[in-house]
Amino acid sequence: MSGHSKWHSIKHKKGAADAKRGKIFTRHANLITIAARNGGDPDMNPSLRLTIDNAKKDNVPSANIDKAIKRGTGEDKDAAQIEEVTYEGYGPGGTAVIVECLTENTNRTYTNMRTIFNKGGGNLGKTGVVTWMFDRKGVITINLENIDSDEAELAAIDAGAEDIQSEDGIMEIHTNPSDLTVVVDKLKTADLETQQAEVQLIPNQTVKIEDESTAKKILNFMEALDDDQDVSNVSANFDISDELMQTIAS
Repeated sequence: MSGHSKWHSIKHKKGAADAKRGKIFTRHANLITIAARNGGDPDMNPSLRLTIDNAKKDNVPSANIDKAIKRGTGEDKDAAQIEEVTYEGYGPGGTAVIVECLTENTNRTYTNMRTIFNKGGGNLGKTGVVTWMFDRKGVITINLENIDSDEAELAAIDAGAEDIQSEDGIMEIHTNPSDLTVVVDKLKTADLETQQAEVQLIPNQTVKIEDESTAKKILNFMEALDDDQDVSNVSANFDISDELMQTIAS
């Protein structure tokens, strides 16, 4: 999808979600913990409600969700504190990369990030080195199977979408980050179930990768980042064509 980091869709195509269910559960729990700091009642805390909905769609057990809420509200006084930290720099092929982490041990996380960037042929940079290449957007995805795409697009516009793109049976809706929960609720009212809804960093310019060797290095680098236990989200501005992706996969 134009202007969007392809890593999110590539992960699903590779089946990474099923292979890393343990990490997915941890990521959702940490996101719920962060959201619950502003209140543990989902009815009064739209961000918490959204993170819980996302977790349930990935089959996170209710017990995990309840524990994460108690951790965030401070009810679980023995739980380690989760911190949000962001690292940025350049990956193979000069691609800009931003890594968002949720961690209870920032020293460990920094050491791991530095190691992955160095081994992957990248360079970990200072804060702000590539941030200007990205815009923070609310991103909502909808599976268009058995759904009229034109009607879905009209519903998304009515709900307040800033931009709409469709590819391979998936509609991706971009919103202002502050409008994300409102748009999701309006889509539900229009009987449109979202696959995922979260704030992501979207590149405002991309680097086209046409060399197979460089493309492989980028994907290996991205996978190494995504495998790290503390990494919550990875955004990058590479653009690898579907044809090249098929060549790499074959």
